[in-house]
Amino acid sequence: MTRRKFSREFKVEAVKLVTERGVAVAQAARDLDVAESVLRRWMRELTAAPAAAFPGNGQMRADQAEIAALKKEVARLRAERDILKKGHGFFRARGDMRFAFIARHRHIWPVSWLCQVLEVSRSGFHAWLNRPASAREIQDAKLVTAIDKSFRASDRTYGARRVWRDVLEDGLACGLHRIERLMRVNALRARPRRRGKPKDDGERSIIAGNILDRNFEADRPNQKWLADFTYIWTAEGWLYVAVVLDLFSRRVVGWSMKVDRDASLVMDALMMAVWRRGKADALLQHSDQGSQYTSEQFQRLLHDHGITCSMSRAGNVWDNSAMESFFSSLKTERTARKVYRTRDAARADVFDYVERFYNPQRRHSKLGYLSPVAFEARAMQT
Repeated sequence: MTRRKFSREFKVEAVKLVTERGVAVAQAARDLDVAESVLRRWMRELTAAPAAAFPGNGQMRADQAEIAALKKEVARLRAERDILKKGHGFFRARGDMRFAFIARHRHIWPVSWLCQVLEVSRSGFHAWLNRPASAREIQDAKLVTAIDKSFRASDRTYGARRVWRDVLEDGLACGLHRIERLMRVNALRARPRRRGKPKDDGERSIIAGNILDRNFEADRPNQKWLADFTYIWTAEGWLYVAVVLDLFSRRVVGWSMKVDRDASLVMDALMMAVWRRGKADALLQHSDQGSQYTSEQFQRLLHDHGITCSMSRAGNVWDNSAMESFFSSLKTERTARKVYRTRDAARADVFDYVERFYNPQRRHSKLGYLSPVAFEARAMQT
């Protein structure tokens, strides 16, 4: 059924039929073939605003028009604010880069607003949009696909240098600065976050000298191991993660994760390293002076396997900086960006990072941007 429409003149005369000619509302409604409730509404509207009532033809009352205009202005100002926040880095960019930004965000904001904020013409944008892609733009598109693949494979943690190595390995020739530009334009940027850790108030039993003395170079595997543990927060409380790192390849050769930070935590990590790598001659293990590493149980375990103990000076994190660097990568690239509801969830994620990403895949700047596994494999071939 088609909805009936009435002109302003009809509505005004219908109301006058009641207010000026004394016809009852019910009778007037029957005579005009309109609902009584509709006629009463017309009466209220005409009484409230005689000049502005029944605008019709898409018109609005003056107050409605003013409110609509204000809402539109507020929406435009909010959009300008958001555009400025998201696209502030493009004001000094070339026109092509501004146009690319507009093309990516035109489904969010009107093109006219985007062009106005970024100070480019609409005609220029549409001309850019419709022109054939240049050879460089086609190559950039291929590079962006490879960049995005590498960035996502690293769980959005790789910077330009590591992404660049992946792109080169995929057979695409380009320079580092081009990768940096494309990552910046496409907002591919890792955001580091850090969380502090609680203090170790345990008693120190046996403290060894600093034999390593910040010499973080190793000529072969199983020559120098670093050991330390860190803390990961979950909704159930802390999860303690102990790690043993081989300085030759920066490979994690042993790890352990427990609810308690007692000596068994670091002993289990050491035993995993021994089982994996075998007993080595002239092996040095370096750690800090934590109560777990100075305990009699741990020192006895080192002695039983013929491992020489070295320890950092008290309160000097630089004496074990290579291990600190690994923990920084672990937290920056994985754990600090997540909230774990359970310790099991954190344990699974750390396992995934160490065994499925860091050891076999993650490019290490100290290894010529090879992964620890790849570095050891290449060393065995030479």
